[in-house]
Amino acid sequence: MPRKSTGKINTISVVIDDQLWNGIIGDSIRNKFASPVEGLSKEEPEFDINQYPINVMEGFVTKSRTIIVVKQGEKNSFTINKNQYAIPQNVIHITGRTLSDLSNLIEKRSPQIIKIIQEGEIKAHQLLLNDSLADTKTIQKQFKLTLKIPKNYSYALKNRSFVWLKSEFPSGSTSLLITQLPTSTISLEGNVLDKVIKVHDSIGTLYIKGKEPTSSLYIDKSYPLYQSQITLDGKQAYETKGTWRLRDSFMFGAFVNYLIVDSKNNRIIYLEGFCYIPSREQRDYMHELESIIKGIKIN
Repeated sequence: MPRKSTGKINTISVVIDDQLWNGIIGDSIRNKFASPVEGLSKEEPEFDINQYPINVMEGFVTKSRTIIVVKQGEKNSFTINKNQYAIPQNVIHITGRTLSDLSNLIEKRSPQIIKIIQEGEIKAHQLLLNDSLADTKTIQKQFKLTLKIPKNYSYALKNRSFVWLKSEFPSGSTSLLITQLPTSTISLEGNVLDKVIKVHDSIGTLYIKGKEPTSSLYIDKSYPLYQSQITLDGKQAYETKGTWRLRDSFMFGAFVNYLIVDSKNNRIIYLEGFCYIPSREQRDYMHELESIIKGIKIN
């Protein structure tokens, strides 16, 4: 039986000699893989990095889900080995003849490596979610879609066209919003970002309120917004990340939302995850929300 890989979510093992790690190569790796996550209201690294010298490439290190092996050698090479020591696992080997060659390889290949790691971490988080699931029959019936939602979530609000699920804990809360719009109500020609903001803010005005009557959830455009076109369950979708704020209040945090074009059912599905965690890091909470949404199955 192959061994199961282990490791905290969003953590990578970099196997590299101390001399390289403490110089420009180490700087280059840290700049690429520990750069700030897009869309968080406070800076947090994309991945936590554990560094190990080459001679410890054995035992517990080989059980890591993501391993990047960086060394100097006789020729330049770049390979990705799937499930080399454990399952699921990506082992990335980067070898360069000179420091300059190594640096160039890291520069050139890092977008590809980051994409592979991100996809692997979403899958790993989805496996963790399978352990305990909330009853989502209401969602299946109402929206003709399936989501695996952990059982620490409960319904904060539900009506015929909208569902708000919330998980509360001592340091804050995470929320999931689900609704749908007829295709005719929103044109995805031109500036999609403006339309996402409009949908988000109108949901905030209708349903997500603070203690004051005037307080409602809205997107804070003074923070950077990141939008990309992706595919979810085989359908065209728009992913938007940024910072929400509650009007007339000090509350704010990170959000990620998805507009999914479901032409077959003549609708656009809108899903959003957001968190309010004022005193702790948000990255892994947001990663969980992203993992829940990206596991969507549309009936």
